[in-house]
Amino acid sequence: MSEVVLVGLIMVIVAACAFAPLGCFLSAYAKAKQADADLAPADNGVAKPMLPEDSILRRHFLAQLQSEIEAALFPRPTDSMLQRHYDSLVAAKVESRLQALGK
Repeated sequence: MSEVVLVGLIMVIVAACAFAPLGCFLSAYAKAKQADADLAPADNGVAKPMLPEDSILRRHFLAQLQSEIEAALFPRPTDSMLQRHYDSLVAAKVESRLQALGK
């Protein structure tokens, strides 16, 4: 009987970590803080933009940025209305992150 209770408690803890907004591990938050720390200020005190000039590299950079933001958010909803709101939230976060990069 105690094994059943123990397994049940473990399942509740795993479910709570899986459905938490940032998860049990704040690795996505730590990656975002590290990305902000990687911005090296130029000689005039303005942060140097890290957005690539090449179109293919820029596309890959934006895809990586979007995947990092989606990893930090909750899972993508299945309802079409909620998917549109989720997509607009991700787009807004990508825009704010690009604004922080200086572009």
